[in-house]
Amino acid sequence: MKDAAIKIEKCRLRGTVKAPPSKSESHRLLIAAGLADGTSTVRGVGGSEDINATLDCLSALGAEYSRSGDVITVKGADPKKRGSAVFPCRESGSTLRFFIPIALLSGNDADFTGSERLFQRPLSVYSNICLGQGLPFGVTESGITVAGPIEGGYFRVPGDISSQFVSGLMFALPLTDGYSVIELQPPVASKPYIDMTSEALSAFGVTAELNSDMKVIIPGGQRYSPCDVTVEGDWSNAAFFLALAALGNDIEVGGLEYETLQGDAVIRRLLCRLVRGKPTIDITDCPDLAPVLMATAAALNGVTLTGTDRLKIKESDRGQAMADELAKFGVPVTVGDDFITVAAPKILKKPNVPINGHNDHRIVMANAVLLTVTGGEIVGADAVNKSYPEFFDDLAALRAE
Repeated sequence: MKDAAIKIEKCRLRGTVKAPPSKSESHRLLIAAGLADGTSTVRGVGGSEDINATLDCLSALGAEYSRSGDVITVKGADPKKRGSAVFPCRESGSTLRFFIPIALLSGNDADFTGSERLFQRPLSVYSNICLGQGLPFGVTESGITVAGPIEGGYFRVPGDISSQFVSGLMFALPLTDGYSVIELQPPVASKPYIDMTSEALSAFGVTAELNSDMKVIIPGGQRYSPCDVTVEGDWSNAAFFLALAALGNDIEVGGLEYETLQGDAVIRRLLCRLVRGKPTIDITDCPDLAPVLMATAAALNGVTLTGTDRLKIKESDRGQAMADELAKFGVPVTVGDDFITVAAPKILKKPNVPINGHNDHRIVMANAVLLTVTGGEIVGADAVNKSYPEFFDDLAALRAE
């Protein structure tokens, strides 16, 4: 239900929770399976709205899939043979940015639709590529329309907007005839996500590697081979329960791989720093951790985050959204151009008005962490469906008697 409200009582929590499947890895493995010449099995896939958007777009591509629990079987399709199609991306920026280059492998129109906020997020990297190759990139009332075929070559991509542009090109360019290079123009942010894409491609027999010069080298004429893969647990969403543990709750989080390319696995070390003092933390490579770090710091010793400029172009303006909601707890927050400072109050106050979820799953979950300390209500709690539909069920199961 849209704008659902949930009340959270002040409570102590105890127990074990299993981390949900990694949304970032699920996107990548499902897309690679959809490009494979044959049938693949992807195990451990969750049912979030973003993943459902990617499955819808695989169908638009011509791939076929079936689901049995958390196991998805995918019969791939040749994207070059795609007819005109509509790609419904819902609110998923990953889905949109991953599929645009894949859609450009075909000369037929591809209409991308989604929420209004989705198309407010930057897409200039792709519009510039289309302009450079003489390909249409049209803005419509419902989204955008593109058509290829894209050619391999040398691509210069800003490294500080979103790594998703790089990953999208990494999916598509191996299937072009020519040799390609993607040069990442510094500064380069979210490198771990590029490495994750490279690993996913490798599992399906495709080579696209980022070298020490910040260039992705991609031979053309490759093919995706079907395989059987399993999705890791998600450090990004496990972070909220790890934060609750850092606040003194007796919680264990299972289902996580400690040898992982997930950049947000750094949350363990960052939470330790928050417990010990008021650190300065650079979130350039882990921007999705900003809300949970701000919430946790508010209940501990405070924090200064740097590398925060990209928070403005997430599902919400996350820095300002968190500042607005933390103010309801009596927490002073300063939001600068590329930094955020959270000053921990002596006592967190119970909000006397509901917390606004800002239609952003990470804002909702971060504030839920704080509400276990004070009690209160969140409006728009259904935003968690984007990445972690079971979040509030898992939270309720941990409540200590």
